[in-house]
Amino acid sequence: MTTSHRNFSLRELRAFCIAAELGSFRAAAERLFLTASAVSHQIKNLEETLGCQLFERNSRSLDLTDAGHELFGDIQPLIEDFDTVIGRHARTTKPSRLRISVQPFFASELFVPRLADFRDAHPDIDIAVDTSDESTERHPSNADVSIRIFKSSPADLAAHELFPLRLIPAGSSKFYDKIQLRAGKIVSEFPLILHESRPKSWRQWERSSGITLPRGASVTRMDSMIAVVRAAERSVGAALVPVGLSDAWFHADTLVPLFEHELQTQETYFIVCRPEDADLPHVAAFTQWVLQEFGSRQ
Repeated sequence: MTTSHRNFSLRELRAFCIAAELGSFRAAAERLFLTASAVSHQIKNLEETLGCQLFERNSRSLDLTDAGHELFGDIQPLIEDFDTVIGRHARTTKPSRLRISVQPFFASELFVPRLADFRDAHPDIDIAVDTSDESTERHPSNADVSIRIFKSSPADLAAHELFPLRLIPAGSSKFYDKIQLRAGKIVSEFPLILHESRPKSWRQWERSSGITLPRGASVTRMDSMIAVVRAAERSVGAALVPVGLSDAWFHADTLVPLFEHELQTQETYFIVCRPEDADLPHVAAFTQWVLQEFGSRQ
């Protein structure tokens, strides 16, 4: 009996196919929940087993060699068939884990405070929550479902609209007491806090409100909404904070609205997942719960 192929690893073949599909060891690592070096090591082992080079590696790209193209064409259909079979059987059993990605401020102010309700209703679902990603208009590759801001419903994802993003000026009570307004113009010092992802938001609010901001006002830029709100709480300046998400801060009087006018943005919170995952029982249950809890918040 021949043993020439005894060292072939399904794990290495899967890593090869994903790296070939995505053109990146790092992107493949994210999908496989590994480090980029671990994926690179698996590919190297596969190349040593086969006795040929599968990728041309350089600083800017990762390209398949002729041998790599040939192997990918042969192996990828087999991997897909294998995944289909495993998925068909796995869907009849308890899901091992529901991987959820939520933008940090949404998570801290709305999602996490109510997560116990979902946990109580679905004790059979294991949950992993990632709140480290502040990005918008993307569904992380390592998540089953995510809550994100989009300018429009993403065509390549199964998406359900939650509520539009509206921003209102907020600051501390101490800051509010110092504001002076004359003939629709702020004449007192009015330092601004800006979220780096929305550098034009204060000018947009100024145009839509009809209230003129002081020219030459100092600006403090933050890279997360949590940092923006914390800075406003400590009287660093005035911040535009999300309506609805900031209710707890207003109820506790750690923040107060500085003006009534809200900036109606063109962005909306969505819950999204890959289309092929939408009907999985644990994804569907979570989506339904999110829509019930957070949908249509005006």
